[in-house]
Amino acid sequence: MKNNITDNSREVWIDWLRVAACFMVFVVHSTEPFYLGGDGSLILTETDAFWSSFFDSFVRSCVPLFIIASSYLQFPTHYPTMEFFRRRAVRILVPFLLWTVVYAFRWGEPVENFRNLLLNFNYAAGHLWFVYMLLGVYLLMPLLSPWAEKVEKKELQIYLGICLFTTMIPLIRDWAAGGATTVIYGPSGLPRQALFPLWGEASWNGYGLFYYLSGFIGYLLLGLYFRKFVGELSWKKTLAVSLPCWLAGFAIVFGGFLRRVSETSEGVFPTEGIIDLAVYWETTWCNDTIGVALMTIAWILLFKKTTSAGCFYNKVLLPVSKASYGIYLAHLLVLVPVCGAIREWLGSAETGVLGFWTTPVEILLSAVIAFALTSVASVLIQRVPKIGKYIVG
Repeated sequence: MKNNITDNSREVWIDWLRVAACFMVFVVHSTEPFYLGGDGSLILTETDAFWSSFFDSFVRSCVPLFIIASSYLQFPTHYPTMEFFRRRAVRILVPFLLWTVVYAFRWGEPVENFRNLLLNFNYAAGHLWFVYMLLGVYLLMPLLSPWAEKVEKKELQIYLGICLFTTMIPLIRDWAAGGATTVIYGPSGLPRQALFPLWGEASWNGYGLFYYLSGFIGYLLLGLYFRKFVGELSWKKTLAVSLPCWLAGFAIVFGGFLRRVSETSEGVFPTEGIIDLAVYWETTWCNDTIGVALMTIAWILLFKKTTSAGCFYNKVLLPVSKASYGIYLAHLLVLVPVCGAIREWLGSAETGVLGFWTTPVEILLSAVIAFALTSVASVLIQRVPKIGKYIVG
């Protein structure tokens, strides 16, 4: 199939997707104060559990959508390997290193943060995990590009089918363990998901049969599939596929979180524990699970129908799309104080000034205000001659 990406053209729908995915990140992180707190995990009321799950589940495809955008535009790679890496280093690595330093001074002890940076990101700026994953995907792109250039539709469908199957492995672990994938450990009696070994996994081997076709490699291949083999679909066909996918995915993600909260809280709120408890609640929220994958497919199909490139696109959306990486890197510096100020203003949970509606209003208001402020700042910084691209990409 002829490549429709050129240096002088833009895929308009990708810009819409990027901006939407970027806003989704703000929504995801605006929900965190409603289930993270105390010793790590804290939900004050059943209402907070409901709204946290509703909003977080609705936008959980944000990170996979970023990978889809990168894959669609850059895979197979258009440059020799070292030139590809050089371009990615300027665009991705330099701003990442700069913001890593900023966050090292912003939260925690700077000396300890810098020492830890040799091994991992600063956990107070947890969103930086994404960059490590993205760089890993970029390392694979040149290696897989010769195959991606020649792959046939049927062959790629087989690999995508295997990748889709791997997204069901967390649910298979639940089933294989008899529905009891929690074990009790420690004095707190904290439930934690057990690692039930499957298909070659063992205490001495974490690389089972499907390991190399799991995780974000599936989204890399999915972006390639849409680029090479999925043309324009009518709205009827788009909705016929996307709506069932999205609803099924949302049901899995939304219901999975609430089920686990109900299981661990036994209907008693507030419910709290150390951070491992939240990790357990988030099981079906993970990017490599079937619910998120189905919703991602639905979002791609819907965004491919967004072809509007009028005044709003050129004046507002396009600049924000170009600055989306910088917006992602910087957003916690803005979002955290905005969330705190709005929560102080409106109160928390059902005791807030809006009662049952306090939590959803806080989540949406925090996301919208922080997104607007961060977007404006990032777009302005990007326009600074010579240095802007090194700050926000």
